[in-house]
Parts: sequence; C-alpha cells; structure tokens
Amino acid sequence: MSLKAAELFDVSGRVALVTGATSGVGRLIASVLVANGVRTYITGRNAERLEAARAELGASGDCLGLQANLSTQEGLEALVADIGAREERLDILVNNAGATWAAAIEDYPLSGWDRVFDLNVKTPFFLTQKLIPRLEAAASDETWSRVVNIGSVSATASDPSMPAYIASKAALQQLTKVMAKGLARHRITANAIAPGWFPSRINAPIQETAGKAWVAGCPLGRFGGAEDVGGLTLFLCSRAGTYVNGQVIACDGGRSA
Repeated sequence: MSLKAAELFDVSGRVALVTGATSGVGRLIASVLVANGVRTYITGRNAERLEAARAELGASGDCLGLQANLSTQEGLEALVADIGAREERLDILVNNAGATWAAAIEDYPLSGWDRVFDLNVKTPFFLTQKLIPRLEAAASDETWSRVVNIGSVSATASDPSMPAYIASKAALQQLTKVMAKGLARHRITANAIAPGWFPSRINAPIQETAGKAWVAGCPLGRFGGAEDVGGLTLFLCSRAGTYVNGQVIACDGGRSA
C-alpha cells in the first residue's frame, strides 16, 4: 500500500452522514468531508438553515440535506429510513447533533435533563445501532467504516450551571469506548472528538465575554476552525486513522492540557 499522503488520507468516493450540521462543529466537519470528495448528508431541524448550509457546502462538492428531528424516536427512525432509501452503504457516521441546558442546580428541570441526555447520549447510540447494516455494507478488511462521536472538553469540567451537558458528554465519551469494542465485529471503528471552543450559532451570544476568556487561556490563542476539527475527522476516517479505535481526542489548542 502507498504511504504517500495523497493516498494515505484519501477519503474520496465515500458516503458520510453528519448530524446537526447546520452550524458549529458539525458544519465545519461536513465542509472538510465535502471538500475532500465525500458524498455528505447533513441533518438539521430547521429547513431554512439546513438549505442554506447545504447550498454553501455544496459549492465545493457533493452535499445533501436531510431535515430531521433527532430528539424523538420517530425522527430518528425517519432519518434511518431516509438514508436507507438513498444509500446502500454508509462509510462514515458523525454523531454531532446535541443539546445544552443551563440552570442552577437548585432549579434544574427534569425536562431539560431529559432533553440533553436524550439527544447527547441516547440518539448517538441508537442511530449508530440502526445504521450498522449500512456501515457494515461499506466496510472491507482493508477499509473499515467509521463512527465519530462529538464529545466536549467540558466532559471533565465542573460548571454547576450545566450538570446535564457535562455529564452527558462524559457519558458519550465513555460510551464511545464501549462502541469501539462492540462494533469491531462489524468492521467499524468508533472514536470521539472532544472539541474546545468553536464559534457557532449557539455560543454566539457569549462569545464576546466568555469567548475572550477562553481564548486567553488557550496556548494557541484562538478559537478552533474547520481545518482543526475537520482535519482531525479526516484523519480518523482515512486509511491513516484505521488503527485508532476507542479513543477520545481533545481538539482545543491545548487549553485542557
């Protein structure tokens, strides 16, 4: 096998699904996959934002939008059926869709806790489970299919205003290790990326305040970009990343070091 970078990191011709990709980390990852020849499906709940993202990403490659509400079992099943009707195989699944909820411990609502855990932990597990046949169909002895779960460096934080988010990301990152062992029989690897601060629609309101403080504590002195989290995803999904399995990789410029 060639060890030239052009072939070692080549992912062209593969098929990917990136959930929650209308903004933030999901959109950044999708942009890199599309630019590198991956037929990439992106999901989002809002039809207008989904189409805007699809149109922008589609300017550099093959990108298709699938409207989906993954916070419900019905929405998850509908997405699985939609992908199944369009593709016989799926090489890459990026579980990025997620939710957050901030409130004091004394006031934290059960509804908020359930929403965060359902979308951040239950959805990645059951979406992956139901897509195993498609992922297995794309795998070979030389090129396994890939699952990439998007965790967070916050999984090791102790912010009392975000108990469900922090606990759910810690759960997802540990779940990734379980998935790595359980999916190996299907020739599928599973890894997690734990991003630091990447600008998005969700954190835009606090970027001027909390964002500046975050950058001040980051050795690289900046927020993350597409080349950072997208490049890491590209590595994990390429032949170069085949032997990386069951790992949680921080992508935060060294801030959590």
